[in-house]
Amino acid sequence: MITEYPGVFWKDYEIIDSGNGEKLERFGKYCLARPEPKALWDKTLSESEWNKTIHTRFIPGAGFAKAGREDSGSWNRLKAMDDQWYIRYKGGQKGLDFSLRLGLTSFKHVGVFPEQAPNWEYIYEQTRSLVEAGGQNRPKVLNMFAYTGAASLAARAAGADVTHLDSVRQVVTWANGNMDKSGMKDIRWVVEDAMKFAKREAKRGNTYQGIILDPPAYGHGPDGEKWKLDECLFDMLKNVSRILAPENSFMVLNLYSNGYSPLLGETTVREAFGIRGEADIQTGELALRDRFDKALPLSIYVRLKR
Repeated sequence: MITEYPGVFWKDYEIIDSGNGEKLERFGKYCLARPEPKALWDKTLSESEWNKTIHTRFIPGAGFAKAGREDSGSWNRLKAMDDQWYIRYKGGQKGLDFSLRLGLTSFKHVGVFPEQAPNWEYIYEQTRSLVEAGGQNRPKVLNMFAYTGAASLAARAAGADVTHLDSVRQVVTWANGNMDKSGMKDIRWVVEDAMKFAKREAKRGNTYQGIILDPPAYGHGPDGEKWKLDECLFDMLKNVSRILAPENSFMVLNLYSNGYSPLLGETTVREAFGIRGEADIQTGELALRDRFDKALPLSIYVRLKR
Protein backbone atom coordinates (compact mmCIF):
# COMPACT_ATOMS: atom_id res chain seq x y z
CA MET A 1 0.00 0.00 0.00
CA ILE A 2 1.28 3.45 -0.98
CA THR A 3 0.16 6.87 0.24
CA GLU A 4 0.18 9.43 -2.57
CA TYR A 5 0.02 13.24 -2.43
CA PRO A 6 -0.47 15.98 -5.05
CA GLY A 7 2.84 16.98 -6.60
CA VAL A 8 4.64 20.14 -5.55
CA PHE A 9 4.43 21.27 -9.19
CA TRP A 10 0.75 22.15 -8.67
CA LYS A 11 1.09 25.86 -7.97
CA ASP A 12 -2.62 26.72 -7.77
CA TYR A 13 -3.34 24.55 -4.73
CA GLU A 14 -1.93 23.89 -1.27
CA ILE A 15 -3.19 22.88 2.12
CA ILE A 16 -1.77 25.40 4.57
CA ASP A 17 -2.80 23.94 7.94
CA SER A 18 -5.16 21.37 9.43
CA GLY A 19 -6.53 20.43 12.83
CA ASN A 20 -9.43 20.70 15.26
CA GLY A 21 -11.79 19.35 12.60
CA GLU A 22 -10.88 21.87 9.89
CA LYS A 23 -8.50 22.35 6.98
CA LEU A 24 -7.15 25.63 5.61
CA GLU A 25 -6.56 25.51 1.85
CA ARG A 26 -5.45 27.88 -0.88
CA PHE A 27 -7.19 27.54 -4.25
CA GLY A 28 -5.47 29.98 -6.58
CA LYS A 29 -5.59 33.38 -4.88
CA TYR A 30 -8.27 32.52 -2.32
CA CYS A 31 -7.92 30.75 1.04
CA LEU A 32 -10.82 28.68 2.38
CA ALA A 33 -11.48 27.01 5.72
CA ARG A 34 -13.66 23.91 5.53
CA PRO A 35 -14.75 21.19 7.98
CA GLU A 36 -12.56 18.08 7.99
CA PRO A 37 -13.57 15.39 10.52
CA LYS A 38 -10.35 13.46 9.94
CA ALA A 39 -8.19 16.35 11.20
CA LEU A 40 -8.12 15.02 14.76
CA TRP A 41 -5.00 16.92 15.89
CA ASP A 42 -4.49 20.53 16.93
CA LYS A 43 -3.97 23.33 14.44
CA THR A 44 -0.39 24.53 14.15
CA LEU A 45 -1.27 28.13 13.36
CA SER A 46 -3.23 30.15 15.89
CA GLU A 47 -6.89 30.97 15.33
CA SER A 48 -5.97 34.61 14.74
CA GLU A 49 -3.47 33.53 12.05
CA TRP A 50 -6.19 31.46 10.40
CA ASN A 51 -8.60 34.40 10.45
CA LYS A 52 -6.00 36.72 8.91
CA THR A 53 -5.52 34.25 6.05
CA ILE A 54 -9.09 33.13 5.34
CA HIS A 55 -11.22 34.66 2.60
CA THR A 56 -14.24 32.52 3.54
CA ARG A 57 -15.13 29.79 6.04
CA PHE A 58 -17.81 27.13 5.65
CA ILE A 59 -20.31 27.08 8.53
CA PRO A 60 -22.14 23.73 8.79
CA GLY A 61 -25.91 23.78 9.16
CA ALA A 62 -27.79 21.83 11.78
CA GLY A 63 -27.35 18.11 11.19
CA PHE A 64 -24.42 18.55 8.82
CA ALA A 65 -22.75 15.22 7.97
CA LYS A 66 -25.17 13.25 10.15
CA ALA A 67 -26.43 9.82 9.09
CA GLY A 68 -23.91 9.68 6.25
CA ARG A 69 -25.20 12.83 4.59
CA GLU A 70 -23.93 16.33 4.11
CA ASP A 71 -26.72 18.77 4.80
CA SER A 72 -26.33 22.31 3.58
CA GLY A 73 -24.42 25.05 5.32
CA SER A 74 -23.28 28.55 4.47
CA TRP A 75 -20.07 30.48 3.80
CA ASN A 76 -18.94 33.29 6.09
CA ARG A 77 -16.88 35.66 3.97
CA LEU A 78 -14.14 37.49 5.81
CA LYS A 79 -12.55 39.12 2.74
CA ALA A 80 -13.81 40.15 -0.67
CA MET A 81 -13.68 37.36 -3.25
CA ASP A 82 -15.39 36.20 -6.44
CA ASP A 83 -18.31 33.77 -6.34
CA GLN A 84 -16.60 31.73 -9.07
CA TRP A 85 -12.98 31.56 -10.16
CA TYR A 86 -10.60 29.29 -12.09
CA ILE A 87 -7.52 27.35 -11.13
CA ARG A 88 -5.17 25.46 -13.42
CA TYR A 89 -3.75 21.99 -13.07
CA LYS A 90 -0.45 21.73 -14.88
CA GLY A 91 0.64 18.22 -14.08
CA GLY A 92 3.90 16.41 -13.72
CA GLN A 93 3.74 15.07 -17.29
CA LYS A 94 3.98 17.04 -20.51
CA GLY A 95 0.53 17.70 -21.95
CA LEU A 96 -1.40 17.20 -18.70
CA ASP A 97 -2.81 20.70 -18.42
CA PHE A 98 -6.40 21.80 -17.78
CA SER A 99 -8.52 24.43 -16.03
CA LEU A 100 -11.20 24.00 -13.39
CA ARG A 101 -13.92 26.45 -12.40
CA LEU A 102 -14.43 26.64 -8.65
CA GLY A 103 -17.42 27.94 -6.72
CA LEU A 104 -18.84 27.98 -3.21
CA THR A 105 -21.55 25.33 -2.92
CA SER A 106 -23.91 24.83 -0.01
CA PHE A 107 -22.34 21.40 0.70
CA LYS A 108 -18.80 22.75 1.42
CA HIS A 109 -17.47 21.44 -1.92
CA VAL A 110 -15.89 23.85 -4.40
CA GLY A 111 -15.73 21.80 -7.61
CA VAL A 112 -12.49 19.85 -7.14
CA PHE A 113 -11.05 17.24 -4.80
CA PRO A 114 -7.34 18.15 -4.79
CA GLU A 115 -6.17 14.86 -3.28
CA GLN A 116 -7.27 13.19 -6.54
CA ALA A 117 -4.30 14.65 -8.43
CA PRO A 118 -2.26 11.39 -8.24
CA ASN A 119 -5.17 9.59 -9.90
CA TRP A 120 -5.21 12.19 -12.69
CA GLU A 121 -1.52 11.52 -13.22
CA TYR A 122 -2.12 7.77 -13.37
CA ILE A 123 -5.09 8.13 -15.76
CA TYR A 124 -3.06 10.36 -18.06
CA GLU A 125 -0.06 8.02 -18.03
CA GLN A 126 -2.11 4.88 -18.74
CA THR A 127 -4.14 6.58 -21.45
CA ARG A 128 -1.03 7.94 -23.17
CA SER A 129 0.44 4.41 -23.21
CA LEU A 130 -2.75 3.09 -24.84
CA VAL A 131 -2.77 5.92 -27.38
CA GLU A 132 0.84 5.28 -28.35
CA ALA A 133 0.22 1.54 -28.67
CA GLY A 134 -3.07 1.86 -30.54
CA GLY A 135 -2.08 3.84 -33.59
CA GLN A 136 -5.15 5.39 -35.19
CA ASN A 137 -7.59 3.74 -32.75
CA ARG A 138 -8.10 6.05 -29.80
CA PRO A 139 -8.83 4.27 -26.51
CA LYS A 140 -12.29 4.68 -25.03
CA VAL A 141 -12.39 5.86 -21.42
CA LEU A 142 -15.54 5.92 -19.28
CA ASN A 143 -15.64 8.18 -16.21
CA MET A 144 -18.54 7.23 -13.91
CA PHE A 145 -19.79 9.36 -11.00
CA ALA A 146 -17.66 11.91 -12.83
CA TYR A 147 -18.56 15.15 -10.98
CA THR A 148 -16.98 18.25 -12.55
CA GLY A 149 -14.66 16.25 -14.74
CA ALA A 150 -11.00 16.58 -13.75
CA ALA A 151 -10.41 12.87 -14.46
CA SER A 152 -12.29 13.21 -17.77
CA LEU A 153 -10.02 16.10 -18.75
CA ALA A 154 -6.92 14.10 -17.81
CA ALA A 155 -8.01 11.24 -20.09
CA ARG A 156 -9.02 13.61 -22.89
CA ALA A 157 -5.71 15.50 -22.65
CA ALA A 158 -3.98 12.15 -23.18
CA GLY A 159 -5.96 11.55 -26.38
CA ALA A 160 -8.83 9.27 -25.35
CA ASP A 161 -12.42 9.22 -26.53
CA VAL A 162 -14.05 10.08 -23.21
CA THR A 163 -17.57 9.38 -21.94
CA HIS A 164 -18.37 11.46 -18.85
CA LEU A 165 -21.30 10.11 -16.83
CA ASP A 166 -23.01 11.67 -13.82
CA SER A 167 -26.59 11.65 -12.57
CA VAL A 168 -26.66 15.40 -11.78
CA ARG A 169 -27.20 17.59 -14.83
CA GLN A 170 -25.81 20.70 -13.14
CA VAL A 171 -22.39 19.16 -12.50
CA VAL A 172 -22.26 17.77 -16.05
CA THR A 173 -22.85 21.32 -17.29
CA TRP A 174 -20.08 22.47 -14.94
CA ALA A 175 -17.74 19.81 -16.38
CA ASN A 176 -18.62 20.89 -19.93
CA GLY A 177 -17.54 24.41 -19.06
CA ASN A 178 -14.25 23.09 -17.70
CA MET A 179 -13.65 21.33 -21.02
CA ASP A 180 -14.25 24.54 -22.94
CA LYS A 181 -12.02 26.58 -20.65
CA SER A 182 -9.27 23.97 -21.06
CA GLY A 183 -9.35 24.26 -24.85
CA MET A 184 -10.59 20.71 -25.33
CA LYS A 185 -13.60 19.29 -27.18
CA ASP A 186 -15.59 16.18 -28.04
CA ILE A 187 -16.15 14.66 -24.60
CA ARG A 188 -19.41 12.69 -24.62
CA TRP A 189 -21.75 13.86 -21.84
CA VAL A 190 -24.25 11.44 -20.28
CA VAL A 191 -26.75 12.25 -17.52
CA GLU A 192 -27.90 8.86 -16.26
CA ASP A 193 -27.86 6.41 -13.39
CA ALA A 194 -24.45 4.73 -13.41
CA MET A 195 -25.72 1.23 -12.67
CA LYS A 196 -28.30 1.37 -15.47
CA PHE A 197 -25.68 2.61 -17.91
CA ALA A 198 -23.15 -0.10 -17.01
CA LYS A 199 -25.75 -2.87 -17.31
CA ARG A 200 -26.93 -1.58 -20.68
CA GLU A 201 -23.39 -1.30 -22.02
CA ALA A 202 -22.66 -4.86 -20.89
CA LYS A 203 -25.83 -6.11 -22.60
CA ARG A 204 -24.79 -4.37 -25.81
CA GLY A 205 -21.29 -5.82 -25.65
CA ASN A 206 -19.60 -2.42 -25.49
CA THR A 207 -16.19 -2.24 -23.85
CA TYR A 208 -13.79 0.47 -22.70
CA GLN A 209 -10.03 0.54 -22.38
CA GLY A 210 -10.26 2.72 -19.27
CA ILE A 211 -12.93 2.98 -16.57
CA ILE A 212 -12.86 5.43 -13.67
CA LEU A 213 -15.23 5.16 -10.69
CA ASP A 214 -15.59 7.52 -7.74
CA PRO A 215 -18.90 6.44 -6.21
CA PRO A 216 -20.42 8.30 -3.25
CA ALA A 217 -21.58 6.69 -0.03
CA TYR A 218 -25.17 7.69 -0.86
CA GLY A 219 -26.79 9.08 -3.97
CA HIS A 220 -29.73 9.15 -6.37
CA GLY A 221 -30.04 8.75 -10.11
CA PRO A 222 -31.92 11.26 -12.26
CA ASP A 223 -35.11 9.19 -11.95
CA GLY A 224 -34.79 8.64 -8.20
CA GLU A 225 -32.70 5.46 -8.38
CA LYS A 226 -31.14 4.82 -5.00
CA TRP A 227 -27.42 4.28 -4.53
CA LYS A 228 -25.94 3.02 -1.27
CA LEU A 229 -22.27 2.13 -1.51
CA ASP A 230 -22.28 -0.85 0.85
CA GLU A 231 -25.19 -2.43 -1.01
CA CYS A 232 -24.33 -1.51 -4.60
CA LEU A 233 -20.54 -1.42 -4.99
CA PHE A 234 -19.97 -5.13 -5.58
CA ASP A 235 -22.77 -5.36 -8.16
CA MET A 236 -21.43 -2.25 -9.89
CA LEU A 237 -17.93 -3.72 -10.08
CA LYS A 238 -19.27 -6.98 -11.50
CA ASN A 239 -20.91 -4.98 -14.29
CA VAL A 240 -17.73 -2.97 -14.80
CA SER A 241 -15.78 -6.22 -15.16
CA ARG A 242 -17.99 -7.01 -18.17
CA ILE A 243 -17.34 -3.71 -19.96
CA LEU A 244 -13.61 -3.28 -19.24
CA ALA A 245 -11.60 -4.63 -22.16
CA PRO A 246 -9.87 -7.91 -21.17
CA GLU A 247 -6.47 -6.70 -22.44
CA ASN A 248 -4.66 -3.37 -22.69
CA SER A 249 -6.99 -1.65 -20.25
CA PHE A 250 -7.09 -0.07 -16.80
CA MET A 251 -9.56 0.74 -14.05
CA VAL A 252 -9.35 3.29 -11.23
CA LEU A 253 -11.64 2.95 -8.22
CA ASN A 254 -11.71 5.68 -5.59
CA LEU A 255 -13.62 5.41 -2.30
CA TYR A 256 -14.20 8.04 0.37
CA SER A 257 -16.46 6.07 2.68
CA ASN A 258 -15.22 5.81 6.26
CA GLY A 259 -14.30 2.26 7.22
CA TYR A 260 -13.10 1.27 3.75
CA SER A 261 -9.46 0.22 3.62
CA PRO A 262 -7.20 -0.40 0.59
CA LEU A 263 -7.27 -4.11 1.38
CA LEU A 264 -11.07 -4.14 1.45
CA GLY A 265 -11.11 -2.31 -1.88
CA GLU A 266 -8.65 -4.74 -3.45
CA THR A 267 -10.54 -7.81 -2.25
CA THR A 268 -13.82 -6.42 -3.58
CA VAL A 269 -12.25 -5.74 -6.98
CA ARG A 270 -10.60 -9.17 -7.10
CA GLU A 271 -13.87 -10.95 -6.30
CA ALA A 272 -15.92 -8.86 -8.74
CA PHE A 273 -13.43 -9.50 -11.56
CA GLY A 274 -12.76 -13.14 -10.61
CA ILE A 275 -9.03 -12.48 -10.16
CA ARG A 276 -6.97 -15.19 -8.48
CA GLY A 277 -3.25 -15.04 -7.84
CA GLU A 278 -0.91 -12.42 -9.26
CA ALA A 279 -2.38 -9.33 -10.86
CA ASP A 280 -1.27 -5.80 -11.71
CA ILE A 281 -3.16 -4.08 -8.88
CA GLN A 282 -2.09 -0.98 -7.00
CA THR A 283 -3.75 0.05 -3.76
CA GLY A 284 -3.21 2.89 -1.35
CA GLU A 285 -4.45 6.11 0.15
CA LEU A 286 -4.75 9.60 -1.28
CA ALA A 287 -3.78 12.28 1.19
CA LEU A 288 -2.82 15.91 1.63
CA ARG A 289 0.21 17.15 3.55
CA ASP A 290 0.07 20.64 5.04
CA ARG A 291 2.93 23.10 5.46
CA PHE A 292 3.72 21.61 8.86
CA ASP A 293 4.12 18.06 7.52
CA LYS A 294 0.82 16.80 8.95
CA ALA A 295 -0.57 14.11 6.64
CA LEU A 296 -4.34 14.06 6.16
CA PRO A 297 -5.62 10.79 4.57
CA LEU A 298 -8.86 11.31 2.66
CA SER A 299 -9.64 8.40 0.33
CA ILE A 300 -8.45 4.98 -0.79
CA TYR A 301 -7.80 3.83 -4.34
CA VAL A 302 -7.55 0.56 -6.25
CA ARG A 303 -5.97 0.58 -9.71
CA LEU A 304 -6.20 -2.45 -11.97
CA LYS A 305 -4.16 -2.81 -15.14
CA ARG A 306 -4.70 -5.56 -17.70
